[in-house]
Amino acid sequence: MTPPTNLFSVFPETLAAKLFANARQTKLAADEVLFVAGDPGDGCYRVEQGLLKVSMIAPSGAERILAIVGPGGIVGELSTIDGLPRSASVAAVRESELTFVSRAAFQTFAEDHPQVYKDLVTLLASRLRDTDGVVAAGSFLPLKGRVARALLDLAEAFGHDVGQGRVLIRQKVSQSDVAAMAGIARENVSRILNDWIRDKLVSRLSGYYCLENKKKLERESAI
Repeated sequence: MTPPTNLFSVFPETLAAKLFANARQTKLAADEVLFVAGDPGDGCYRVEQGLLKVSMIAPSGAERILAIVGPGGIVGELSTIDGLPRSASVAAVRESELTFVSRAAFQTFAEDHPQVYKDLVTLLASRLRDTDGVVAAGSFLPLKGRVARALLDLAEAFGHDVGQGRVLIRQKVSQSDVAAMAGIARENVSRILNDWIRDKLVSRLSGYYCLENKKKLERESAI
């Protein structure tokens, strides 16, 4: 899982502020679904508070988490651009506050600010690079490498340095969550994490995962 590069991260700060100046506010309860794959692409949402997960759900019900999105992150922006149905599902991990910009409002804004279209080229190039990395990880990394990459992505989003090179992931994460991020069976995640806890690569502190040896996990996740 690679943290997503969202459209508005390539905008100048003043431009993004203008776009969201009149955005509609909305709230989600924990586990509430914002939209599912196939829903109409009527606009995009920015996370003001809380946490969302972007995922794909197989017909069997198996989930693959594509991204975890925290404050400042955007979901649904590609449908805002092309008007096609949602390509993934989004749900709240915990209670969240969002702001919504409709596709019509975005199109009007883009017409008034032509720089938006130049920034889109930067975004699409970044997305292609991200996709190359995800495909390579899924194709070439062994199971341990995929789990390491999932933990490192979580550490990047929610990590706190607790000294001596240790990083605490200050977000409750289950083995099923890690499995959904890594795209492997939960049983494999359980075995790998137990091995790493025994070998002191990972520990559990107050219910949180702690990376005891981040550099070694980075080597595990290297392609």
